[in-house]
Amino acid sequence: MPSETIERPTIEQASQPKARHSPRYKVLLHNDDGVGFHDVIPALREVVGMGEQKAISIAMTAHTTGVGLVIICDLEPAEHYQDGLQARGLTVTLEPEE
Repeated sequence: MPSETIERPTIEQASQPKARHSPRYKVLLHNDDGVGFHDVIPALREVVGMGEQKAISIAMTAHTTGVGLVIICDLEPAEHYQDGLQARGLTVTLEPEE
């Protein structure tokens, strides 16, 4: 019968906590017929800090499909972006990343 060796973790390995990733959230811009591109593009650029072409792309996606993905990030910055965009009259929700 062959002998089998079972390796056990060292004390250092056993005591190290496993890294946990904080949940990430999608910041979603919803189409709103009451808000024009002239309001959406600057809001995205100022609040989220994105370039004009990216802001235009997100605004177009929201306009044509009903919702556009602004960014995926940790909860605290996601809430900051949501608050800032909503303060500028945009309809924005958060959704956990799957």
